[in-house]
Amino acid sequence: MITIKHYFTISIVFLFSIQAFSQKSANEIKGDKYYSFYAFDNAIEKYNNTQGLTLEGQRRLAESYRNIGKYAESEVAYSHFVLVQGTIAEDYYNYSCVLKMNGKYDEAIKWMNKFKDLKPNDLRVQDFSSDKAVISKLLTDEKRYKIVNLDLNSDEDDFGTAYYNNKIIFASSREGVKLVSRKYNWNRKAFLDIYSADTAKGQLNNIGYFNKRLNKKFHEGPASYSQTAKCFAYTQNNYKGKSKEGDRKLQIFFRTFMNDKWQTEVPFYLNSNEYSVGHPWLSKDGLTMYFSSDMPGGYGGVDLYKTTKDKLGNWGPAINLGSNINTEGNELFPFFEESNKILFFASNGHQGLGGLDIFMSVANDDNFGRVANLGTPINTQFDDFSLIINPEMKNGYFSSNRVEGKGGDDIYSFECLKSFVSQKIVKGIAKNSKGEVVPNTLVKLVDKNNIEKGQLTTNTDGKYSFDVDNKEQYKLKGTKEGFDGSENPINTEGEKDIIYSDLLLNKLSDLSLCYTIVDKTSAQPLEGVKVKVINNLTSKSDTLISTSSGEVKKALLENKIKDNISYNISLSKDGYLSKTVTYNQLLENNGIYKLTIPLDKIDVGLDLAKLIDIKPIYFDLGKSNIRKDAAIELNKIVKVMNENPNMVVELGSHTDCRGAVASNENLSNKRALSSAEYIKKGITNPERIQGKGYGESRLKNACACEGEIKSTCSEIEHQQNRRTEFVIIKIE
Repeated sequence: MITIKHYFTISIVFLFSIQAFSQKSANEIKGDKYYSFYAFDNAIEKYNNTQGLTLEGQRRLAESYRNIGKYAESEVAYSHFVLVQGTIAEDYYNYSCVLKMNGKYDEAIKWMNKFKDLKPNDLRVQDFSSDKAVISKLLTDEKRYKIVNLDLNSDEDDFGTAYYNNKIIFASSREGVKLVSRKYNWNRKAFLDIYSADTAKGQLNNIGYFNKRLNKKFHEGPASYSQTAKCFAYTQNNYKGKSKEGDRKLQIFFRTFMNDKWQTEVPFYLNSNEYSVGHPWLSKDGLTMYFSSDMPGGYGGVDLYKTTKDKLGNWGPAINLGSNINTEGNELFPFFEESNKILFFASNGHQGLGGLDIFMSVANDDNFGRVANLGTPINTQFDDFSLIINPEMKNGYFSSNRVEGKGGDDIYSFECLKSFVSQKIVKGIAKNSKGEVVPNTLVKLVDKNNIEKGQLTTNTDGKYSFDVDNKEQYKLKGTKEGFDGSENPINTEGEKDIIYSDLLLNKLSDLSLCYTIVDKTSAQPLEGVKVKVINNLTSKSDTLISTSSGEVKKALLENKIKDNISYNISLSKDGYLSKTVTYNQLLENNGIYKLTIPLDKIDVGLDLAKLIDIKPIYFDLGKSNIRKDAAIELNKIVKVMNENPNMVVELGSHTDCRGAVASNENLSNKRALSSAEYIKKGITNPERIQGKGYGESRLKNACACEGEIKSTCSEIEHQQNRRTEFVIIKIE
């Protein structure tokens, strides 16, 4: 197994070289020579036949096994020296990687923790520490993809697909018709060439050389094609020079299709003898290119870069994609899906299942969001890389050297059966009521438990963006001095991977109102209360929602000092008694006029008469008709029940003990039914109120006076029993 991904590790191999701790034998020196020329089979033979192998030799033996895909042997070789004095942090990291590739994840975490102790600020450590339980998540197959190993694969290396008009181009070590057959030391296979294939019925067929003149004696591929610019970018070995260590680095070249033929190749200006550039991806218009390089100034290993053409058609400076994408490990094979603005790439530096894993990140202008591992079955404990996908995000290809393949690196097709990602992006702009941008706004993202998950201060463009998990609920909170607070609920259900939600902030004038809604019992602020504010002088209305602090703010933009204001404020929230209050105020000074409004929690069994100001309901002696003073009190119940249309109430009429039991029960029942009928005429869904008379059966005190029992209670005590109750019996 060998692919172009290993050539980027060439310069890294030398980083592992340290001064030997003992004199090297002649056999080990021969092994080192084979190692430097990537003849790892020969190097392994020499190292294994060396007594007293130095620490560097042991390290190179382990790496040689890993480089040719013998991960079990590599694990054993690492285990022989990782506890020896003189080992370095990178030994622990590489041992952890090999353990992953052997499926020993628990053991891999143990050695990753040792690496963390030595290099706590390493980007790979930060990614590892953010979620140590990520492995079990990534191993869970969520049935997102249908994967097929293509018929074109052979026991050679086939990988690195790219779209080319209606075809697919790819790199392969399969041998075409050549006068001279050359083998690559690393894996004893032919050097890579670029091939093309037709797409039909989910397979790739009619395979042939992409361009015979392009394929030379060393490696060519992988490649990328710009359909609009008709420009072809590809990777090949440096034919004109070697590095100081004597190896041929990778370089990028361009060819343009003009006058029915491919023009002479043009080298990328960043090509060098001392470092590699490769794995190009070209935008459709040919003006942007992403690529991989181990050039100086990166984060370590191989990084991803971006470059764009200027007006003269020259490539601009290489821009490193930053620490969110790049690590001290290797980031390779960039593919940018332009329609959805998603970068796909392979990495062994981000937390993964072993070897190279495929990751994605959604672009937000010039930045990239959180990196997400695509998980099983796209990724395995082996090398998975070089993913491309169509603009519909439904079908694509990737490469892998997993054991169930046909040999070496294979090309797999995949179909997305669900939304491609489990993570989404929330983005928007902070604006005022006129639609104008509000710059420098503090925007916070909180989850459903009000725990902050991220915050940022917008730039002059007012834009913000956050990564969120799928199927979760969040809120965006925007604050800025001189503006009222703003909150947006965010629901990540659905198929869209990008959720747009702008924050609306109203500029506060010198005069403003601030209502704070609280729970009457606990005095805690109530969030999510619907507040309808009606101006009694102009009839204008606004409907607002209280924030997590229970506040609703309203700027009095049309008022000035000495004005009188009058508002009706209607409040409603599930589980609480809706109410309307009137607020009248003379604006004597500039400032914020504050009002705290308590809401009563409603429960089954609660007597409404205890929550609202209802005076005793009186009837004429021995009668049950509704008097005018009683109607005033019953109208209060009508109002409450109309404000709370899901509430079912029983109106209970009670008497004191004086009079016959049967007479009291009969009279109270008539009065209850009469009162209920009055309320029914004024409410929606009249069946929500029912009346029942209880007579003297439910006395509130010990004032019984039936038969021989004579009551000595005062009139006030008897009055406590002559009552009307409005008990909530159901909340629909």
